[in-house]
Amino acid sequence: MRYYQQKYPEVDELVMVQVRQIAEMGAYVKLLEYDGTEGMILLSELSRRRIRSVQKLIRVGRNEVVVVLRVDKEKGYIDLSKRRVSPEDITRCEERYMKSKSVASILRHVASKLGGEAPGEKEKRVRKKGGEAAEEDAPLDEAPPPAAGEEERLEMLYETIGWPLGRTYGHPYDAFKLALTEPDTVFATLPTPMPEATHALLTSTIARRLTPQPIKLRADIELTCYMPAGIDAIKRALRQGEKASTETVPIKAKLVAPPLYVLSTNATDKYAAVERLERAIEGIQASIEDDGGSCVVKMKPKTVSDLDDADLADRMAKAGKENAEVSGDEDEEVEL
Repeated sequence: MRYYQQKYPEVDELVMVQVRQIAEMGAYVKLLEYDGTEGMILLSELSRRRIRSVQKLIRVGRNEVVVVLRVDKEKGYIDLSKRRVSPEDITRCEERYMKSKSVASILRHVASKLGGEAPGEKEKRVRKKGGEAAEEDAPLDEAPPPAAGEEERLEMLYETIGWPLGRTYGHPYDAFKLALTEPDTVFATLPTPMPEATHALLTSTIARRLTPQPIKLRADIELTCYMPAGIDAIKRALRQGEKASTETVPIKAKLVAPPLYVLSTNATDKYAAVERLERAIEGIQASIEDDGGSCVVKMKPKTVSDLDDADLADRMAKAGKENAEVSGDEDEEVEL
């Protein structure tokens, strides 16, 4: 299934392709966004530098961002270039491709769950017969139309929903994201209203697939203060860091083992969370330095996995066990 309404890409358009075969003249590829339409990257368009080994530049099965040089719609020939693509082009094309893949996944799921006629097909038949009255007057023994296959339903979803929303909002993905909070506003722009079953299934699929999921972020710091304020200065600094929390980015400070502490948060907006953790570190640093101590960032704010969390828990458990085996360590515990 092609992701866009036009059958072929335009000249100078960036497209995502998958390499199928490497030949003497260049590389044969399929355009992933245009239903696997075949294209070719000529050998001279693979690289700006002298080519010593084609295999090092391009490999079978790998996805590549290329730009369209020529399109012969009658013969179906599409000439492409890899060497004329800049790093910025690659980023831009990859972002669009991932959006298009997400939309395709959502619409294909909806198409797989809908049965019978393709969405909008009934309305087409009614219009052809002259409205609802024509449908009511149809003979009872008239054979029902054959059930549409999944590919037909998918294409109809693109024609009635995906491509119209793309024209209105720039990309159907952006429309779907907006539909998370304003579904009536978004779908009211469609030229043909959706059937209720399609509307319900689409909105539930969008909510399940596109609702932002919380991500875990962490920063590791070392805090030391050998002044009389000592442990109290560290407590104040950590509290100061936690004050950078917001409702959407709550920050928690924990002791791993002196002098190592971690700042952690769960948030749906990665960039906002990183910014808040950085602000928390600045607050901690200012506070501890006012008391004559120091703060060293051992790991800048970044996303962490469950495996990272498990590793941190093991380190904390190990440190706790070691501290418990040494008398007098209880006084070093930090209670915020």
